[in-house]
Amino acid sequence: MSEIGRRGWLKVIGAVPLAALVQAPSAAAVEVAGKAAKGTKGKGFVPEFFTAHEYETVRVLADTVIPKDERSGSASEAGAPEFMDFMMRDPLEAPQELEKRQVAMRGGLAWLDHQCADRFGKNFVACAEAERKAVLDDIAWPEKVLPEMKQGAHFFSDFRDLTASGFWSSKIGIDDLQYQGNTFVAEWKGCPPEVLARLGLKDE
Repeated sequence: MSEIGRRGWLKVIGAVPLAALVQAPSAAAVEVAGKAAKGTKGKGFVPEFFTAHEYETVRVLADTVIPKDERSGSASEAGAPEFMDFMMRDPLEAPQELEKRQVAMRGGLAWLDHQCADRFGKNFVACAEAERKAVLDDIAWPEKVLPEMKQGAHFFSDFRDLTASGFWSSKIGIDDLQYQGNTFVAEWKGCPPEVLARLGLKDE
């Protein structure tokens, strides 16, 4: 995958439509998942949906999507894998939709392992970083993917969406965005010029 950085993923993720695997999590789901991740931090989280191997794959893949950098922690450090495990068994989701989400996730993880086994003789987690990158490069851009790789591209796009949902709804992710919330402002002076310039807009 291209080295576009964490903030670049926001643009990439925003350009990819959500599919069966990912729907915008409800506020309740985000709150419950966040509490679950926080409560298990450092205590050896035991997933309820994922098998041990699937969960390790999720952790490695999530940290590939959002790695740790000089600004903040990685997806796994933010609790995104715990969030994903919760979303795979979200009690607020309709049973039919939840089943679709589960099948898409489990099938996608299996597809990834099969690809790595065919190319390198080992599963995704056991592969070297360069080997993982070789597989992910082939599915990172849905509009450019080969026909036989469409299933993997669809899964990876959805996985990135879910990783982003977990990361940017966590404390680490909110701090990463430098979101200030309902901070009192004595006088509103409009959007800062440097922000408008970065967005290619003018203050009118």
